[in-house]
This record gives sequence, structure tokens and C-alpha cells, in this order.
Amino acid sequence: MSKVDEGQPAAEGAVVAGNGNAELAQEGQPGQEGQPQQQQPTRMESFFAMTKSLILRALIIYFVSSFFRRPQPNAGQGQDKSVANAGPKISAWNYFENGTEFDLHVWLSEEPDIVNFQQKANLLWLQEDLTYGDWVSGPTGDGIYTHSLKLKASQHLMNNGSVYLHAFVTRSGESPDPQAPNYAANGHMGHQQQQLNKFKKLRVNRNYNLLASEKEKLEHELKHANLKDTIVSHWHPNLTVNLVVDQTNWAQGTVPPPLDEYVKFVDGGKTYLPIVFVNDYWNLQREYFPINETTPELELHLTFQPLGMFKWQLYAAKQMKNKWAGNMLGELMAASQPEESDEDQDSLKETLLDTNIYLLGITVAVSILHSVFELLAFKNDIQFWNNRKSLEGLSVRSVFFGVFQSLIILLYVLDNETNFMIRISCFVGLGIEVWKIHKVVDIDYNREQKLFGVLPRISFQDKGSYSESSTKEYDKLAFKYLGWACFPLLVAYFVYSLIYNEHKGWYSFVLNMLYGYLLTFGFILMTPQLFINYKLKSVAHMPWRMMTYKFLNTFIDDIFAFVIKMPTMYRLGCFRDDIIFFVFLYQRWQYRVDLKRVNEFGFSGEMEQEQAGAKAANGAIEGPAATTPATKKTAAQKKQD
Repeated sequence: MSKVDEGQPAAEGAVVAGNGNAELAQEGQPGQEGQPQQQQPTRMESFFAMTKSLILRALIIYFVSSFFRRPQPNAGQGQDKSVANAGPKISAWNYFENGTEFDLHVWLSEEPDIVNFQQKANLLWLQEDLTYGDWVSGPTGDGIYTHSLKLKASQHLMNNGSVYLHAFVTRSGESPDPQAPNYAANGHMGHQQQQLNKFKKLRVNRNYNLLASEKEKLEHELKHANLKDTIVSHWHPNLTVNLVVDQTNWAQGTVPPPLDEYVKFVDGGKTYLPIVFVNDYWNLQREYFPINETTPELELHLTFQPLGMFKWQLYAAKQMKNKWAGNMLGELMAASQPEESDEDQDSLKETLLDTNIYLLGITVAVSILHSVFELLAFKNDIQFWNNRKSLEGLSVRSVFFGVFQSLIILLYVLDNETNFMIRISCFVGLGIEVWKIHKVVDIDYNREQKLFGVLPRISFQDKGSYSESSTKEYDKLAFKYLGWACFPLLVAYFVYSLIYNEHKGWYSFVLNMLYGYLLTFGFILMTPQLFINYKLKSVAHMPWRMMTYKFLNTFIDDIFAFVIKMPTMYRLGCFRDDIIFFVFLYQRWQYRVDLKRVNEFGFSGEMEQEQAGAKAANGAIEGPAATTPATKKTAAQKKQD
């Protein structure tokens, strides 16, 4: 599928938007000149992340919409329905049969519902002698016709006004003008209107260097004092007018949404008018440019193209993505970050246009696996800690540090513009980490000594299985060595970010600094558990199922690190967790058998052997009740080891 085939006929239109208005874009976005460039994700990275988000979003929408879905009314309750829905359904025929000669009329208007046909300058394009169902005519032999022109931007349009395109399809020789003598019979014609300009918000960059002098800070504040985020009308030079070629016998009242908005019935439901669809799906958001005094003329490249039923359904559904009536969750997610959604859509469109179809299929399949593994990792992590009775061999300090890390990530995504699904994922992750606290320590609520006279004083005490074993000593020693490595790196990153980066304020600076540090050196947090395993010479206490799912996701990221073009440092960062995992695998191979370790039921492999030896010595025959759950657990554990 090429851009030309789907409504991008003129490459020069993108050049005009990208080059001719470069200075215009800078004027429309004040405060951007001092902002350092950040590393942007590649197209495939954005497509991979968005595919996972769409999968999770679809599942949530399905279950929530099923919960709020209204029951179907009984047959006896249809008395007050319209005439179109009463009685037997009438199959309607398309007003245009295959082979019908027709004309395309494209008019310009500043009103969404009114066209001034007397002003002939508003006629943008008249394409005559077209044939309905013809896929081989036109200059390129594919049924596509193009027309380019320049529009004079009116004062109304430059002052954030709107302008509309009206596309009419009439039988050959007829006119859409009601005052014309050759007006279409009974007003039967295909018609669709589309707003040509699009309103977008221009955000003012208020970041500044925190080490700047008071004079520089004052100049920065004065410069941005009167600047506000403004909504500005934008223009894109390309637009496609599609005529749906299809002879489906629709019945009035049975056309599914969103197609019902385009199928218009006449003659009492016996006929429906030709379906005109104005398509701007392939217009990339970054190609829009502001309309103001510096753009007295606007280029417009129009394309006419016949469209099949399947593609029309896809395009119509895509245009209805923000109209999820009756679904509160859908409206919330659609309104959360619309501009970021536009950027995601650009990445999706570019990926669909420029990427090999086989690689796209593999990406979708791997994204589904990635989402499944994430859910399974969450599930097994909760199950492991919920059933855990002994903390021997586990790093309790890592649990508390995990809460701190999840909290920083959540505050960071709330402080920055992130989509709804990422925020939900961070909330869930933080909730799981906080829930783990009461599994690793004893929490005491002292209601006699309250904080601020309201909140009870909370104290933590180590559980016996942790403090009475050598695990606590090894955990403390591991974090001591970890601090020697981490704190110098933290100080160095603090100084670098403070000197070279700009921030909205000290709060954002601290969040960005901590988030960047955790993102860069987060893999070091797994080293305390490696140290404890080394000292205990055992890995039987590890949550292997959860870790397996997480590291499977890591390996999936590694695969895309080879396939996707990305910076070398980022590519190397994808392999950091692999090193830790391979060390875990080596420890699992090195410490295969540990018969002395007591499981969560207070039973060990040695106790099982002693019990078996006692049974053999006494010659006693034990019943089924002698096989305790602890015995089964240890046997399964030995098999796993």
C-alpha cells in the first residue's frame, strides 16, 4: 500500500509544509529554541509499545462495556419505534448502479451546512464524465484523479476561523445547486463535508536552567509571563475524496455504526444515495503548519479515488475512535492525551507504510506475547509473595527499595505527558510493591501516639524468619557494597543533569534526575539478591516463574534491539538485565540441591529422608494421610532443583 494509492498524491505538499514553513513553525511555538533535543523512540519502538497498549486497552474496554451494556428490549416494547424500524425490513438499492456516469463537484465554504453556489470562485474542482465502479481510468490507470490549486487565506481563516470542503456526486450533467435548471432530480446526490483546517494546541516551553543567575531567571520569567498555551488553526495540503463502490442491499435502521452516519436513505427506504467519504487518515500530524499572516496562500492537493467496502469500514471506524458513546472509560482514555495520541498515530501510519509486512506480523505477534508475559509476571509475583511463609534467602531491603522505585516512576509519569494506560500500569505496579511490605515485615499501628494528632504512628519490625537467619546480615552487607557503587554515580548524574539540562522547577528536576538514574542503573538493584544467593549457596527461595516471564520479555526486547535501528548505547542497555539473568542461571546450576533448607511449611529434604528411614526401620505402613503438603512441596522442589 503506497501513499499515492491511499490519498497522498503530491509529495511536494509535504515539502511545502516542512521547508516553506520552517520559520513559521518556530514563530508559532515560542520558547522552544532553548530546549535540548531528547532521544525520540524509533517508529518500530513506538509501534511495538502502542500495539501492547491497544491490546490491554481493548481487553479493558470489552469487559467494562460488557458490564455497562444495556439489556435488549423485548419485542413488545417496540411500539414507539419509528416507521423505518416498524414492520418488515425493505432492502434498499444503491442509487448509482455499476456503470453510472457521474460528476464530482468540490466546493469551498466557511459554513458547515451552507454552500454559496452563486460565488463561482468557491468551486474548487469539477471532474466530469466519471464512471461508477471504474477502477482502471485516470492518468495512472488505477481510477485515481488529482487536482492541485492554491487558496487565498481569508482574514476569517487567519483569525482562527474554519473553512469547509463540500464534496457532491451527481449524475452526469446534473448540478448540486438548487437554483440551477439542471439541479439533481429530487435532490438525489451523494454529499459529504469536511473541515479543512485543524485546531492544535501550541505549548510554551517554560523550562530553564536551575543554576542560572537571578538576572537570567528574571528575564526568562518576563519573556514567558504573557505567553500562554494557545490553540491555533493548522493546515495540511493533502485531502482525498473517496466514493464507496459497493452494491450492498442495506435496510434502513439496520446499518451498523459508524457506517450509519454515511448511508442516507431516500424514497421511503427503497434507495440509498452514493456514499461519499472524505479521507484524511494518511495526513501525518507533524506535516500540519499554523495558519497566520505569513501564509497568505495555502496549497491544496485533492485526490479522487474509488474505495471498496472493507477499506471504508476500516477508515470509518478509525474516524470514530474518539466517539465511544456510553463508555465512560473509553471517553476518559480518549481525552487523556489527544496530542500524544496523534504522535502515536503518526508512528503507526509510518510503520504501516514503510515496514515489511512480515516484520509487522511478527511485531504484532511478539507484542501479544509481551503483554501476556507481563500479566503472568504480575500474577506469579503476587502468588509467590502471598504463599510465602519464610523470608530466608530473600532481600527485604530490595522490597522497600522497589516501593521507592515504583513511587518515583509514578510521580514522573504524572509530572510529564504520558498516556492513560502507562499511568494505570504504574499505579498497579506501585500497589503490588506496597502490598509486599506487610508480607516481609510486621507492621505495628500505635494509635496512642499519633502523628499530627490524626495518623497512627507506624513501626516496622523484621519477621523472625528473616532476622533469626543469616539473610539479614547478608542483605545489609550487600546494600553496603551497593551504596559504594551507586552513590558516586548518583552524585555524578545529579551534577550533570543540573548543569546541562533545563527543567520546569526543582520538583521536576529531582524527579527527572531520580528517574533517569533508576532507568540507567536500575539493573544494579538485583545484585543484593545475587550476593545473598552466593552467601547461602542456594537459589531455591527465588520466585522463578515470575522471573522467567520477566526475562522472557527482556529477551523479546533484545530481539528488537537487533531488528530496529536505534542508538548504540540504548541497544547496549537492552542487554543489561540479561547479564543478571545469566548469573541467576549460573547460580541455579551451581546450587542445584539444598536438602537442609526448610520450606514454608517448616519441612526440609533431610527431614523427609529421616522420616523415610524411620518408616523403613520400623516397618510401618503409613496411610495416605502421612503424605503432608510439606512433603509434596519438598519433593516438587527437589524435582525443580
